[in-house]
Amino acid sequence: MSRIEREPILKVEDISVYFKNGKKTVHAVNHVSFDIFKGETFSLVGESGSGKTTIGRAIVRLNQIQTGRIIFQNEVISGKISRTLHSKVVRKVQMIFQDPMASLNERAKVNYIISEGLINSREYKNQQELDDRVHHALLDVGLLPEFASRFPHEFSGGQRQRIGIARALIMKPDFIVADEPISALDVSIRAQVLNLLNKFKRERGLSYLFIAHDLSVVRFISDRIAVIYAGKIVELADAERLFQKPLHPYTKNLLSAAPVPDPRLAKSKVVTIYDPTQHDYSKEKPTFSEIEPGHFVYGNVAELEKYSKEL
Repeated sequence: MSRIEREPILKVEDISVYFKNGKKTVHAVNHVSFDIFKGETFSLVGESGSGKTTIGRAIVRLNQIQTGRIIFQNEVISGKISRTLHSKVVRKVQMIFQDPMASLNERAKVNYIISEGLINSREYKNQQELDDRVHHALLDVGLLPEFASRFPHEFSGGQRQRIGIARALIMKPDFIVADEPISALDVSIRAQVLNLLNKFKRERGLSYLFIAHDLSVVRFISDRIAVIYAGKIVELADAERLFQKPLHPYTKNLLSAAPVPDPRLAKSKVVTIYDPTQHDYSKEKPTFSEIEPGHFVYGNVAELEKYSKEL
């Protein structure tokens, strides 16, 4: 399916998020824009503190934005919205959190944790339907229904994350923000969780914003990848194209830091260090420009000309 034929399920338009730290204002996100298409996995990659989680939390209305707007299924969901629209966002936009140890209520049993969203939004007819939906949600993520009567501390990290996924899926969402859902897991468990997310994408037509700090993790699950640095997206392209032709120095830095499974290749690998002072924007202001179809990069005129020659 070509990009022209695809419709955005989510549009982020020129959003900024600021936080007050005493008298100081921290610009966590600076005028960021992107679209996520229906049925797409769109990955947002950057180091800690780059603003990627802040964007994810803004989409699910946990962070307030100071500029711009967020549009979900052709309705503006940022700022003040009606109770009806808020209810729709709660049902249709879900989040999978980074730390499965911290994101589950230790005092609640699994059946309540998974069904809490349904209970709060009254999205069930009776107790039998509620129990049935929890039962099926557990089976969907590869857990036994009898786990519903247990507490989170009785499970491994991978099982906890599956519970977190079941909690999101039981709401029958159209869009999921997955905030580094595998970073706290053992390497052997990571592939299982990624395969699970891909399975639901195929079967249910889900769309994802997948947040990560490691480019190598998102390569094989992403349709497109955006690289974010200090609150600004510096490069955006189809997943394979970004790996074939990275243009921005920060993207190249992230790729150079990705682990290599072959010990012989790892010895010869050179990790580059990104120096933001290499950009001189005092005279010529940078723009986020399309350097080739579907491939965007942040730079001034001179830098964009240089990037064009690298293609």
